[in-house]
Amino acid sequence: MSTGTTKTLTLAKAINEGLRRSLETDPKVLLMGEDIGPLGGVFRVTDGLQKDFGEDRVVDTPLAESGILGTAIGLALRGYRPVCEIQFDGFIFPAYDQITTQLAKMRYRSGGKLQVPVVVRVPYGGGIGAVEHHSESPEALFAHTAGLRVVSPSTPQDAFTMIQEAVASPDPVLFFEPKGRYWEKGEVELGGPGEGAGVLDRARVLRAGTDLTLVAYGPTVATALRVAAAAEQEGRSVEVVDLRSISPLDTATVVESVRRTGRCVVVHEAPTYLGSGAEVAARVTEECFYSLEAPVLRVGGFHTPYPVAKIEHDYLPSLDRVLDAVDRAFAY
Repeated sequence: MSTGTTKTLTLAKAINEGLRRSLETDPKVLLMGEDIGPLGGVFRVTDGLQKDFGEDRVVDTPLAESGILGTAIGLALRGYRPVCEIQFDGFIFPAYDQITTQLAKMRYRSGGKLQVPVVVRVPYGGGIGAVEHHSESPEALFAHTAGLRVVSPSTPQDAFTMIQEAVASPDPVLFFEPKGRYWEKGEVELGGPGEGAGVLDRARVLRAGTDLTLVAYGPTVATALRVAAAAEQEGRSVEVVDLRSISPLDTATVVESVRRTGRCVVVHEAPTYLGSGAEVAARVTEECFYSLEAPVLRVGGFHTPYPVAKIEHDYLPSLDRVLDAVDRAFAY
């Protein structure tokens, strides 16, 4: 039953509250990661959890991502629900082998007899002025791997709800957290277990429109909403769809929107080349060909390694770059 309590929380604090709820609800849930104990993680997302739940359930690990994931897989096979924190997006690659060759395939390999309910929390994306390996967006690499759920919340409410659903999922989940949005605040309904259930793999329309569909997820959703507001000043009605889930992809929600608007622009921070937006564009083209007034356009990072901090804002999809794509879609 919902408590009816609503609080204004940052996205980081909403994840903290969701993890707290999961730890309270299921004694088999445990957290693992580098400096997540007394420090609360580098972004303080796990602040206070070790103090309240103990060192056996909130475990400070060595600096060894492969070891963290390998241990988590073993724990999951023994009935636990580990939640692993990767300190920064670029540090996930030492664990890439464990994630893609073991975690993703265990259930398939066993014909469904084994489950590995592991959540991998990944602070990702740019906008924080960090050094190399601290601002990457590798979500497409994992979305391409069958057997993994890949999701990203854009609001504190979604962060609170989705992290709990990810922990409860029988499948492994890559939970990409937009660290550039960690400190943005929003209202969060702190209801009982199951409040807002079923959002983990469902897209939603955040802003209704009639002329163009703007598809985004994670860190670029806020940018998309700003673009829609700016376009409105020019007499254009832009609908904003937040994917939430990158794999599986809620094609139906996107297709229903594009069939009404006739135009589609997809935006994400990762490079557009072979990125998640390419899959969205392909599906929209296949399903909405006779409804489209223009080609599906994509806006994202460039096909280069992430740049140094002083020029990262030239790399990230800005308000102006996305508005330019909107203009080009209307020019056809």
